Amino acid sequence: MHIHILGICGTFMGGLAALAREAGHKVTGCDAGVYPPMSDQLRALGIDLIEGFGADQLALRPDMFVVGNVVSRARLADGSPKFPLMEAILDAGLPYTSGPQWLAEHVLQGRHVLAVAGTHGKTTTTSMLAWILESSGQQPGFLIGGVPLNFGVSARLGAAQRPAPAAAPLGAAPLFVIEADEYDTAFFDKRSKFVHYRPRTAVLNNLEFDHADIFDDLAAIERQFHHLVRTVPPSGRVVVNGLEESLARVLRTGCWSEVTSFGAAVSDLHAVGDPQAFDVVHQGQTVARVEWSLTGVHNQLNALAAMAAAHHVGVAPEQAAAALGSFQNVKRRMELRGTVGGVAVYDDFAHHPTALRTTLDGLRRTLGPGARILAVFEPRSNTMKLGAMKSQLPWALEPADLAFCHTAGLDWDAAQALAPLGVGPGQRAQTAPDIDTLVALVTQAARPGDHVVCMSNGGFGGIHAKLLQALQK
Repeated sequence: MHIHILGICGTFMGGLAALAREAGHKVTGCDAGVYPPMSDQLRALGIDLIEGFGADQLALRPDMFVVGNVVSRARLADGSPKFPLMEAILDAGLPYTSGPQWLAEHVLQGRHVLAVAGTHGKTTTTSMLAWILESSGQQPGFLIGGVPLNFGVSARLGAAQRPAPAAAPLGAAPLFVIEADEYDTAFFDKRSKFVHYRPRTAVLNNLEFDHADIFDDLAAIERQFHHLVRTVPPSGRVVVNGLEESLARVLRTGCWSEVTSFGAAVSDLHAVGDPQAFDVVHQGQTVARVEWSLTGVHNQLNALAAMAAAHHVGVAPEQAAAALGSFQNVKRRMELRGTVGGVAVYDDFAHHPTALRTTLDGLRRTLGPGARILAVFEPRSNTMKLGAMKSQLPWALEPADLAFCHTAGLDWDAAQALAPLGVGPGQRAQTAPDIDTLVALVTQAARPGDHVVCMSNGGFGGIHAKLLQALQK
């Protein structure tokens, strides 16, 4: 089959392209401003990329157009379509589908799917689970919205037959681990992506309000999570964070599968000890110990979720704990980009206020109260651009000694939102309208021994390299 992917450079669609290519399909694709790292990965796989969404791409005559959720029926100021290729597909009556639908029909069929959902930690937890299964000899397939350092790729098909079948229903089915996103599927399918995946093991890691561009409130997201729960079979397992009232509400709406909880002291699985070295307690019995390089209570909870999911497919807790000891995390998750003049510069994907807070809390716990943390962030997600959570920013940045906010593209006053911290020269928070000004402010404030954490779900204008260069000077 020849598929042509619209919006191929996103992490999900790029991963789908890699899986389709590995499965033997012919894959081409297009995007606006074809960009790395996905563009580099795809070209290395021999996938032809086209710049833009021109209608002339109909000449490729693929068997199927696979449409990413970046595509819409939007019009430009002059009235012309923003995505002329999509308009041409519709006019010609050609076959098209969404990325999640194509994945469900052509990759996930016949596999035991382990899906990891949640507002935070999806990529990290999915990577942990894939690594636990890999370390236990299961050779899982996976599709992850980032690049796990243990694998070096974001997606692969995995073994066609399960190397070590478990004594569970469909125990011989090959395993596939997927990051299960609650964002909508496509302009023609407004259900969450994860509804398509039909998991036998579903992880509900946490649930807060996010994606203010498509959800009106938390209840609307809870409804989508319950749609996911409805798809888990009776022999399946729902792994749920016992600390989250929002998830308790989801399950009270109805659950027809086995439930394993984690996190709370009364949960089936909880941790005792520091996040970098802790015992895992299962129903009152200590069953494993995790000693690893990751920090933060959020990663401790991610580990419990991954262990509970792996246990459902036959991996014992002590095996899982040993695998986590060699887990290397994911690119852009507290990734040290360099140290100059005693100043360490990190890159982190955090963009929701809770994620900002947990990232900084984890670093503070590791460094202790004496070290200085400089938080540099841009409110880039659609939710943050809308200002839906601006009131939470002072709380989110509280663990940092200094905070620097990039304000380009915002319709709300970042300085006003950060006022509880104190804003301006010599104060705890500062704002900057462009990257160069931001770099100058951070460089001026930094001193040997500082830890500078750059947080964004985008490229952040290459600020990491610019900071390191400025610090060098």
